[in-house]
Amino acid sequence: MILSNNKLPVKFYKRNVIIVAKELLGKIIAVNKKGKILSGRIVEVEAYDGSIDQAAHTYIGKTKRNEVMFESGGLLYVYFTYGMYYCSNVVTGKENERTAVLLRALEPIEGIDTMAFNRFGKIEISEKQKLNLTNGPGKLCMALGIDKSQNGISLIGDEIYILKNKKIPEEKIAVTTRIGISKSKELPWRFYIKENPYISRK
Repeated sequence: MILSNNKLPVKFYKRNVIIVAKELLGKIIAVNKKGKILSGRIVEVEAYDGSIDQAAHTYIGKTKRNEVMFESGGLLYVYFTYGMYYCSNVVTGKENERTAVLLRALEPIEGIDTMAFNRFGKIEISEKQKLNLTNGPGKLCMALGIDKSQNGISLIGDEIYILKNKKIPEEKIAVTTRIGISKSKELPWRFYIKENPYISRK
């Protein structure tokens, strides 16, 4: 059972986006759906910094869509993409730093039956489907039931929160360029836990 009294404090998020991205690995994100907890261990992330990063939504300046990323760290930024998927991001840094960490993949922990139904329309799933349950930013939002209604929600509240967990040693973190972008492709800002079977792509 995931306990909500072990949440990361807001000061955790109000730091440099690269530091926060790496330290989010291994932490537990939990969603409280009317008392039913859905949770997963964060195993893959990508950092975005609108001050220098053309792939960041905030690079073009503030809009209605990206305004949450201009807030200070500790909020969830949710956006809709490809006309069919939601993606969730952890806002970092100080106000107007316009940085966030995209949650790319989770290792499912609690509420797997509900996550399976959200993704596949059934409770009983194969081992292959379990590995495919939350191994992508759109997949994990679908499994956890995250949508635009949670855009801007505080991560120190009781609906969606991230829990403390053992820090992943630097030598166990893989560093690569980011996936599925056309600008600032050279930045090595994708981080994942080495040899974890739930990452989106090796």
